[in-house]
Amino acid sequence: MHVSVVVPIYNERDNVEPLCDALRNSLGPSAHDYELILVDDGSTDGTRERLRGLAAEREEVRLVELRRNYGQTAAMSAGLEFACRPGLPEGAVVTIDGDLQNDPADIPLVVDKLAEGYGMVHGWRRNRQDKWLSRKLPSLLANRLISWSTGFKCRDLGCTLKAIRRDIAADLRLYGEMHRFIPIMVHWHGARCTEIPTHHHPRLHGESKYGIGRTFGVLMDLVTIVYLTRFSQNPMRLFGGLGAVATLLGGAMGVVSLAMKLFGGADLTGNPLLYAGCFAGLAGLQLLLMGMIAEMASRTLYESQGSRPYAIESTAGFGAQEPLPGRAAA
Repeated sequence: MHVSVVVPIYNERDNVEPLCDALRNSLGPSAHDYELILVDDGSTDGTRERLRGLAAEREEVRLVELRRNYGQTAAMSAGLEFACRPGLPEGAVVTIDGDLQNDPADIPLVVDKLAEGYGMVHGWRRNRQDKWLSRKLPSLLANRLISWSTGFKCRDLGCTLKAIRRDIAADLRLYGEMHRFIPIMVHWHGARCTEIPTHHHPRLHGESKYGIGRTFGVLMDLVTIVYLTRFSQNPMRLFGGLGAVATLLGGAMGVVSLAMKLFGGADLTGNPLLYAGCFAGLAGLQLLLMGMIAEMASRTLYESQGSRPYAIESTAGFGAQEPLPGRAAA
């Protein structure tokens, strides 16, 4: 199996050389051909110069330099694009952090597990070596919220160590902070996913780029993921359903207001229930119109860009004209 290891890196000057040594020690003795795709996300502490030296010295190192700091999701997306470039054989794409907290020695473990027929294997930092209040507790709460809202059971979505089949990785489209939702997106494409315990180490050099301040952004991306995985192909079910509920609620409040006027002599002009009913009715109409617009946008996406609402696992019986697997829904 050919293994492409994607490593997004930002200001990890003292970690990059030990990381490359550890990756070589882990993958060198294995039976897999491998390459290291190091993505420098606009580092400013001398990391880029060290990466250039490693790329010049080591034949397995490939270097991708971004013009500025775009964030981990963008760096991950760039690495996946180069890991799925034309001409590479079938194999696996492995993602791992550049801070040496994920253990490179676990890569053969996740790759061998992938060969059992899974589309993706992601790590679970069972004994996570991070601060409890600022890192472990928010992660625990976020994982439970995400599992509940998406129906995808996972203990540790934030673990960067993952192995993905190359053909599945080629269909991933990452935006915002969505690198942490990769297992959900792979599952949405119909691939089998599994989670296995992996090692986790304390950070020895540099400073963490994560903090509790990212929580709001993760929550907003969670809303996007829920929408994409459940309603992107039929948005009217979401907006139309909410609009119907709002309209019925507004109608019910209007009926109650009228009954209060007819049987109780209440003043309609000062009845807050009547105003609430009017507001709910207008909101319902707006939601229905939003659903129609979203339906048109969805159709435009599939028809104008050639996207398909499905992903083909394999084909047979077509002879020399074997068609290529169709791209999954965007």
